[in-house]
Amino acid sequence: MPAERALALFDLDFTLVPFDSGMQWLRFLIAGGVLEAGVDEAYLALCQRYVAGEGDAATLHRFVLRSLTRLQTDELATWQHRFAATLPEVVPAAAHALVARHRDAGHVCCIVTATTRAIAAPFAELFGIEHLVASEAQQGPGNRHTGEICGGLCHGAAKVDRVTAWLRSGGEDWCDFSRTIFYSDSGSDLPLLGAVSHPVAISPDDVLRRHAELKGWPVFDNLEAASAANARG
Repeated sequence: MPAERALALFDLDFTLVPFDSGMQWLRFLIAGGVLEAGVDEAYLALCQRYVAGEGDAATLHRFVLRSLTRLQTDELATWQHRFAATLPEVVPAAAHALVARHRDAGHVCCIVTATTRAIAAPFAELFGIEHLVASEAQQGPGNRHTGEICGGLCHGAAKVDRVTAWLRSGGEDWCDFSRTIFYSDSGSDLPLLGAVSHPVAISPDDVLRRHAELKGWPVFDNLEAASAANARG
């Protein structure tokens, strides 16, 4: 095994991008006339309740998933393509630089996110990241989306299980990498951060900041600082 065969994992929302990807998608569909005005405000209210300790993450993602039920099966790819075209102007250059350094070093890169694959895939494509571990949207008859999550949310401890399953599906395991890195902003990602050899906190919430400082993990208050540190090695 090469001395530096590395696995680089990236959370999406508020880590690689400084916003909620679900909100970005909802506002895009509102602007496109697919959803009515005010849906984004209803989603924001749910997010605020979640941050306050009320409700759960699955409720938030089901709300966003309901937007997929408005699209015919053959329409989704078109709307994803249009959505992708809006992303370059809102994704920071520092995020591209961070990912590019890992890719240029030959590291295996993967986005690991609770966001549904239908919404996260355009981001992975934009970053040139081949691998995506995400929540999956349930489909019913005619491959129409039901608005439900298939197989549970890719969130919390489930992220560890999902990454492990993804690696094994390719005939690999954690031990095949001499270095494993995970970038995240959220305390909900502590299980996966604890599973890698090099956890990195970016713009962390209070829970993650306290834990990272206790453990001596690198903490960066913005993506630019993390990218610059990565460039220095």
